[in-house]
Amino acid sequence: MYRKLIHRKLILASASPRRRELLAQVGADFIVLPAAGEERITKEQPQEAVMELALQKAMEVAERIAKGEIPQTGDGMLVLGADTVVVCDGRILGKPRDEGDAVEMLTRLQGRTHQVFTGVALIDMPGDGQRVSRFYQETQVEMFPVSEAEILDYVKSGEPMDKAGAYGIQGRGVLLVREIRGDYSNVVGLPVAELYQRLGQLGIEISAKE
Repeated sequence: MYRKLIHRKLILASASPRRRELLAQVGADFIVLPAAGEERITKEQPQEAVMELALQKAMEVAERIAKGEIPQTGDGMLVLGADTVVVCDGRILGKPRDEGDAVEMLTRLQGRTHQVFTGVALIDMPGDGQRVSRFYQETQVEMFPVSEAEILDYVKSGEPMDKAGAYGIQGRGVLLVREIRGDYSNVVGLPVAELYQRLGQLGIEISAKE
């Protein structure tokens, strides 16, 4: 039986242009209010760590909304926090600190298979409380063997510097990738298909109103 979904204005607690593009691509009704605090990892397992980081971002923004930084809409709001990490040999690789760190990461990844984890935290704010849910998505990524010169050239382009694992699959970094097994959008930074499935289970609609 068809169930009517409740509309929520989506608040993206991230400054990532890739996440904005993915949400816009699927017609989400959202605004951007990036979390400004510094997240801390206390979990050892990558799937737990990314959900922890995502929740920290979402909670910070939800608290700012509760204080009146953004007026609540009649339909209520839904805060989305997300965080992506690359894992190779059990080691979590975030964004590179500098070019040398980016070269080290790409050297470690080249010719091998690694995992990309994105954690998503959702805080539903209907106006009379909060409802929190979390999930993560994992994608396997196999890289081509590449030379040191190719790695240095890619790092000099600047593209790796704000990307987990020091590469962007939606940019020049796609040339490094032999194969992916799983959700492509998860590697970009947000598993949008899984997000919509989860929202449907929660009875929430975030598509722009016509």
